[in-house]
Amino acid sequence: MKVGTCLSMATALALALLAGTLSVSDARAQVYPSGPVKIIMPAGAGNGPDVIGRIAADHLSRLWGQQAVVINHPGAGGAIAIRVAGNAPRDGYTLLQALSSGFVALPEVQATFPFDLVRDFVPIGLVGEQPMLIAAPTSLGINSLPDLFALAKKRPGGINVAVLSRGGLPHLTAEWLRTASGADMTLVHYPSAPQALTDALAGRVDAMVESLPAVAGAVTGGSLKVLALGSPERLSDFPGVPTVAETLPGFRSMGWSALMAPPGTPEPIARKVSDDLRTVLARPELQQRYRELATYVRPMTPVELLTFARNEQQRWKPVIARIGMAQKRD
Repeated sequence: MKVGTCLSMATALALALLAGTLSVSDARAQVYPSGPVKIIMPAGAGNGPDVIGRIAADHLSRLWGQQAVVINHPGAGGAIAIRVAGNAPRDGYTLLQALSSGFVALPEVQATFPFDLVRDFVPIGLVGEQPMLIAAPTSLGINSLPDLFALAKKRPGGINVAVLSRGGLPHLTAEWLRTASGADMTLVHYPSAPQALTDALAGRVDAMVESLPAVAGAVTGGSLKVLALGSPERLSDFPGVPTVAETLPGFRSMGWSALMAPPGTPEPIARKVSDDLRTVLARPELQQRYRELATYVRPMTPVELLTFARNEQQRWKPVIARIGMAQKRD
C-alpha cells in the first residue's frame, strides 16, 4: 500500500474518531443535566457571593428540572474550593463559582498553586458583579468615609476594620483604602462575613469592608451604615450612598464571581451551561432580587469572560505588588 494512501486512511480514521467523540459530547449536552449539579462555592455561607450564587442556582434548578446544589468550601483565598473543583470529574456535574480574588490574587499570592482559573478551567459566564462597600456600626457615630479617615488619623492604629481572609477582594480593597488615604487602620481578618458583622455590631471592630448581600439586614435595620461604595459611579438603586471615588479619585472596587467548569469538561456541556446561565440572568425577577442586594447582571460568553478576567488581573496587580503579597516566580 502506498504511503499516501496509508496517510489518507489514518487521517480519515482520526477524523471519524473525532466526529464520534464530538457527537457523543453533543448528545450528552442535549440531555444535560440528567441529575443534580454541584456548584462549589469558595465563600462561606451567608457571604455576599454565596447569597447571589444561591439565587442563580435556584433559577438554574427551575430551568433544568434538576437540583443545583451549592456546596461551601471557604478558605485560603479560594484555593480550597479551586482544588476541590479542579480534581472533580470532568462531566459537567461539578461546577465552580470562582470569585474575583481567585482570578486576581491567587496567581500572585500562591505562584506554585497547581491550578490557574484562566489557563486550566473551562469558562462559562459571569454570575454577578457587586461593588465593595465600607460600612460602620451606627454606634460609632460617624456618617461618611472622610469621618472614618479623620477618626483613624486621630487614633493611629486604633481603628479596626474587619475584612475576610487574606488575598480576598475585601482585604485588597481595605489595603488600597488605607494606602490611598494615609489613614493608619488595623485590618482584622475573619473567616466569614457573618462573624465579621457580629463583631462590628458588638463594637469589637469599628468598620468592615464587604459586599452588600452579606450585611443587607443590618443596613436595612439601621444598625450598620454604608459609608461608601466601590462602584465607579453612584448606583441608581442607592442614590444617597456616595462612592469611594468621591473621596479618593480613581478608586474602583467591584467584586464579581464567574461560573467555571473543571479542566477537561466537554465544550458542548460548558456551552449549554453558559447559554442556560444567560437565560436565567435575563429573568426580571432575578435581576430585581440582585438589585436589592446591590448586585448587577453582566452576561458574558465564555470568550468575553476570559478577556474580562485577564483585564481584572492587570488592574489589581499593582495593588497586590504594593502591599507586598506577590510571590516571585522562577
